[in-house]
Amino acid sequence: MKNRFLSLCGLMAMLATAGLSQTTRPGEPGTTSDASPIVGFWHADMDGLPAITLVVTKETGSLSGAVLFYFHRRDAVGQPWTSTPGLPEPLFNPQFDGKTLTFQVSHRRAHPPRTLNDPPVSFRLTLTGVNKADLINESESPSMNGNATSPGFPMARTDY
Repeated sequence: MKNRFLSLCGLMAMLATAGLSQTTRPGEPGTTSDASPIVGFWHADMDGLPAITLVVTKETGSLSGAVLFYFHRRDAVGQPWTSTPGLPEPLFNPQFDGKTLTFQVSHRRAHPPRTLNDPPVSFRLTLTGVNKADLINESESPSMNGNATSPGFPMARTDY
Protein backbone atom coordinates (compact mmCIF):
# COMPACT_ATOMS: atom_id res chain seq x y z
CA MET A 1 0.00 0.00 0.00
CA LYS A 2 2.83 2.36 0.88
CA ASN A 3 4.56 1.59 -2.46
CA ARG A 4 1.35 2.33 -4.37
CA PHE A 5 0.92 5.66 -2.54
CA LEU A 6 4.54 6.63 -3.20
CA SER A 7 4.19 5.61 -6.84
CA LEU A 8 1.04 7.73 -7.19
CA CYS A 9 2.84 10.70 -5.62
CA GLY A 10 5.76 10.23 -8.00
CA LEU A 11 3.37 9.93 -10.94
CA MET A 12 1.66 13.18 -9.99
CA ALA A 13 5.03 14.95 -9.68
CA MET A 14 6.01 13.68 -13.13
CA LEU A 15 2.66 14.83 -14.46
CA ALA A 16 3.22 18.35 -13.15
CA THR A 17 6.67 18.42 -14.73
CA ALA A 18 5.38 16.99 -18.01
CA GLY A 19 2.70 19.65 -18.23
CA LEU A 20 5.33 22.36 -18.27
CA SER A 21 7.46 20.72 -20.96
CA GLN A 22 4.97 19.97 -23.75
CA THR A 23 5.46 21.40 -27.22
CA THR A 24 1.88 21.02 -28.48
CA ARG A 25 -0.24 24.13 -27.93
CA PRO A 26 -4.00 24.66 -28.27
CA GLY A 27 -5.09 25.04 -31.87
CA GLU A 28 -2.05 23.27 -33.31
CA PRO A 29 -2.55 20.24 -35.55
CA GLY A 30 -2.97 17.02 -33.61
CA THR A 31 -4.90 18.58 -30.74
CA THR A 32 -8.61 18.77 -30.19
CA SER A 33 -10.58 21.32 -28.27
CA ASP A 34 -12.55 18.55 -26.55
CA ALA A 35 -10.13 16.10 -25.01
CA SER A 36 -12.58 15.27 -22.19
CA PRO A 37 -13.06 11.61 -23.27
CA ILE A 38 -9.34 10.94 -22.85
CA VAL A 39 -8.50 13.13 -19.82
CA GLY A 40 -8.33 11.26 -16.53
CA PHE A 41 -6.71 8.33 -14.76
CA TRP A 42 -6.48 5.15 -16.82
CA HIS A 43 -5.76 1.81 -15.14
CA ALA A 44 -5.04 -1.71 -16.29
CA ASP A 45 -4.76 -4.79 -14.12
CA MET A 46 -3.27 -8.15 -14.92
CA ASP A 47 -4.03 -11.23 -12.84
CA GLY A 48 -5.71 -9.03 -10.23
CA LEU A 49 -2.63 -6.81 -9.78
CA PRO A 50 -1.92 -3.30 -11.07
CA ALA A 51 -0.15 -3.35 -14.44
CA ILE A 52 -0.37 0.19 -15.90
CA THR A 53 -1.46 3.61 -14.65
CA LEU A 54 -1.77 6.38 -17.24
CA VAL A 55 -2.67 9.96 -16.30
CA VAL A 56 -3.77 12.39 -19.01
CA THR A 57 -4.50 16.06 -18.30
CA LYS A 58 -5.18 19.25 -20.21
CA GLU A 59 -4.50 21.69 -17.38
CA THR A 60 -2.06 23.88 -19.32
CA GLY A 61 -4.28 24.09 -22.39
CA SER A 62 -2.44 21.25 -24.09
CA LEU A 63 -2.42 17.54 -23.43
CA SER A 64 0.18 16.20 -21.03
CA GLY A 65 0.56 13.24 -18.75
CA ALA A 66 2.63 10.40 -17.39
CA VAL A 67 2.58 6.62 -17.41
CA LEU A 68 3.63 4.11 -14.77
CA PHE A 69 4.28 0.47 -15.64
CA TYR A 70 4.36 -2.25 -12.98
CA PHE A 71 6.76 -5.20 -12.91
CA HIS A 72 5.09 -8.56 -12.20
CA ARG A 73 7.11 -11.41 -10.70
CA ARG A 74 6.93 -14.37 -8.41
CA ASP A 75 9.78 -15.90 -6.46
CA ALA A 76 9.00 -19.51 -7.35
CA VAL A 77 6.48 -21.63 -9.21
CA GLY A 78 3.38 -21.91 -7.05
CA GLN A 79 4.13 -18.67 -5.21
CA PRO A 80 1.76 -15.71 -5.64
CA TRP A 81 2.57 -13.02 -8.19
CA THR A 82 3.53 -9.58 -6.92
CA SER A 83 3.38 -6.21 -8.65
CA THR A 84 6.06 -3.56 -8.14
CA PRO A 85 5.79 -0.07 -9.66
CA GLY A 86 8.52 1.12 -11.96
CA LEU A 87 9.46 4.74 -12.52
CA PRO A 88 6.81 7.10 -13.89
CA GLU A 89 7.65 8.53 -17.31
CA PRO A 90 6.21 11.68 -18.90
CA LEU A 91 4.30 11.45 -22.17
CA PHE A 92 6.03 13.02 -25.17
CA ASN A 93 4.08 14.51 -28.09
CA PRO A 94 0.58 13.50 -26.90
CA GLN A 95 -2.02 14.04 -29.62
CA PHE A 96 -5.72 13.21 -29.53
CA ASP A 97 -7.86 13.03 -32.68
CA GLY A 98 -11.20 12.50 -30.93
CA LYS A 99 -10.86 8.70 -30.71
CA THR A 100 -7.16 7.87 -30.36
CA LEU A 101 -4.44 9.30 -28.13
CA THR A 102 -0.94 8.79 -29.51
CA PHE A 103 2.17 9.47 -27.44
CA GLN A 104 5.74 8.41 -26.86
CA VAL A 105 7.53 7.36 -23.68
CA SER A 106 11.25 7.23 -22.98
CA HIS A 107 12.59 3.68 -22.80
CA ARG A 108 16.09 4.51 -21.57
CA ARG A 109 15.34 3.77 -17.88
CA ALA A 110 13.32 0.62 -18.60
CA HIS A 111 16.09 -1.99 -18.30
CA PRO A 112 19.41 -0.21 -17.79
CA PRO A 113 22.15 -0.36 -18.78
CA ARG A 114 21.16 -2.05 -22.06
CA THR A 115 18.33 0.45 -22.76
CA LEU A 116 20.19 3.70 -21.98
CA ASN A 117 20.43 4.60 -25.69
CA ASP A 118 17.01 3.32 -26.77
CA PRO A 119 14.72 5.65 -28.72
CA PRO A 120 11.29 6.55 -27.31
CA VAL A 121 8.54 3.94 -27.60
CA SER A 122 5.28 4.88 -29.37
CA PHE A 123 1.89 4.02 -27.89
CA ARG A 124 -1.69 4.35 -29.03
CA LEU A 125 -4.69 4.50 -26.67
CA THR A 126 -7.90 3.97 -28.66
CA LEU A 127 -11.28 4.58 -27.07
CA THR A 128 -13.53 1.51 -27.25
CA GLY A 129 -16.45 2.73 -25.13
CA VAL A 130 -17.35 5.04 -22.28
CA ASN A 131 -14.31 5.06 -19.95
CA LYS A 132 -12.79 2.11 -21.84
CA ALA A 133 -9.83 1.97 -24.20
CA ASP A 134 -7.15 -0.32 -25.57
CA LEU A 135 -3.47 0.54 -25.13
CA ILE A 136 -1.16 -0.67 -27.88
CA ASN A 137 2.63 -0.56 -27.85
CA GLU A 138 3.27 0.20 -31.51
CA SER A 139 6.76 -1.33 -31.39
CA GLU A 140 5.33 -4.78 -30.59
CA SER A 141 3.45 -7.01 -32.97
CA PRO A 142 0.20 -8.57 -31.67
CA SER A 143 1.95 -11.94 -31.24
CA MET A 144 4.67 -10.30 -29.11
CA ASN A 145 2.16 -8.92 -26.60
CA GLY A 146 0.86 -12.42 -25.90
CA ASN A 147 -2.34 -12.54 -27.92
CA ALA A 148 -2.42 -12.47 -31.71
CA THR A 149 -6.14 -11.59 -31.73
CA SER A 150 -6.07 -8.93 -29.00
CA PRO A 151 -6.72 -5.36 -30.15
CA GLY A 152 -4.65 -4.05 -27.22
CA PHE A 153 -4.28 -3.97 -23.45
CA PRO A 154 -7.70 -3.09 -21.93
CA MET A 155 -7.71 0.10 -19.88
CA ALA A 156 -10.44 1.68 -17.74
CA ARG A 157 -10.77 5.36 -16.86
CA THR A 158 -11.52 6.48 -13.33
CA ASP A 159 -11.65 9.79 -11.49
CA TYR A 160 -8.61 8.88 -9.37
